[in-house]
Amino acid sequence: MIDQSAFIHPSAIVGKGAIIHADVYVGPFCFIGPQVEIGAHTVLKSHVVVDGITRIGEGNQIYAFTSLGEVNQDLKYTGEPTRVEIGRSNRIRESVTIHRGTVQGGTVTRVGNDNLLMVNAHVAHDCVVGNHCIMANNVTLGGHVAVDDYAIIGGMSAVHQFCIIGTHAMIGGCSGVAQDVPPFVIAQGNHATPFGLNIEGLKRRGFDRAALHVIRAVYNTIYRSGKTLDEAKPALETLAKGHPVVNTFLEFLTRSQRGIIR
Repeated sequence: MIDQSAFIHPSAIVGKGAIIHADVYVGPFCFIGPQVEIGAHTVLKSHVVVDGITRIGEGNQIYAFTSLGEVNQDLKYTGEPTRVEIGRSNRIRESVTIHRGTVQGGTVTRVGNDNLLMVNAHVAHDCVVGNHCIMANNVTLGGHVAVDDYAIIGGMSAVHQFCIIGTHAMIGGCSGVAQDVPPFVIAQGNHATPFGLNIEGLKRRGFDRAALHVIRAVYNTIYRSGKTLDEAKPALETLAKGHPVVNTFLEFLTRSQRGIIR
């Protein structure tokens, strides 16, 4: 179904069964597979491939030579009906690739809302990217990676399979991330290690002085007290009783399977 208000360039190919909503723009030489749905006001500039079971929300800007929903690179994949889900108002720049999920990883690769994926970024199978994230040029996410809201990953960085990048974390360019990066932390290097907190970013996003003070206290407890993580957790639980922001750290530590960067 193609809405009458959508524009489809004569050189584009749209598979029978694709759903194209109102005011979508499909530019020259795009390919849209038959199981694709594209939300209203989304723009595909040119030479964009969208295939597989792929759902794209409203108001996205998708640039040339992007590939969304193609077969993933996991050798276990044998054609199962897995999918890609992309939210609204994302900017997906040239040559970005987002691959469909696997049965073993939950069947879906998901990108949220208001993200910027810069040139040549790669989101592998079963990744979950939250909202308001930035992935700079040539960032690569291995399979099953989670990138939480407001995280920033610098150019040429690679994130190992199953890692978690916490909310408001910042990864410096050319980093290799092999373990989980806690919320609010700045990390850099190969392998990435902690270099303090993303304080300026938190200020821009409205964190007040009291919250920043508590976040610093958590960072010091984890990284500067000389305690193991198991020894630090009771102190964090006590701190959380008066300061709910600490729960962000505790919930992250509960999710962490690979261990955090040290």
